[in-house]
Amino acid sequence: MVLRSSSMLAAALALAACGSDADTAERAPETAASAEVAAPIEVAGPERHIFAFGDSLFAGYGIGLENSYPADLERALRERGINARVTNAAVSGETSAAGAKRLAFALDNQPVKPDLVLLELGGNDMLRGLSPAETRANFESMLAELKQRNIPVVLMGMRSPPNYGPEYQRAFDALYLELAEQYGATLIPFWLETIYQDPSLFQDDRIHPTNEGIDKLVAATVEEVEAAIPPAD
Repeated sequence: MVLRSSSMLAAALALAACGSDADTAERAPETAASAEVAAPIEVAGPERHIFAFGDSLFAGYGIGLENSYPADLERALRERGINARVTNAAVSGETSAAGAKRLAFALDNQPVKPDLVLLELGGNDMLRGLSPAETRANFESMLAELKQRNIPVVLMGMRSPPNYGPEYQRAFDALYLELAEQYGATLIPFWLETIYQDPSLFQDDRIHPTNEGIDKLVAATVEEVEAAIPPAD
């Protein structure tokens, strides 16, 4: 089905945001092999480790890990002279509840403490029927964990579609701003803003960005991410 209005497209984006775990498992061998081929841009200076934690919008659904937002962001940062290493820890189908359970374990298994975490979740919460209160509580758990570890955060905001009703929409949309202020996180209010009204920048499912869509998202957000990277010791 082709979504012809921006509101319908926004609804589809907010509802799914992530594909399925089965799809990810089927694609994993191909994307992992492809990711090994890409050579990083050589940059001098201390490495800055960025940890990308999210769902299929980060996992490169349909386009491969090597073309995902985290991979493209790493290239963009390195082109700007930042010796960035972005670890992609996204899982397709992830809700904020699953993310809250997984985050500490994922961080503990990093060889180097991240300098910055990109936190991108929430779309699947709507799909799975989680209330905004549940989503808020899960984000509070993750943000508290990151604050306790003294790791800065960029919160990649999502937006509720209008068909969920005004009460749900207000509660869901407000939680990103309120939590960013509460925990001192950098907020990108709706990180798909640049592309969500252009169906040509999405794959046939009208949910996951194409390679060009990812390029535009990175171009629109790289400055905010760069500004959130703390100075090297």
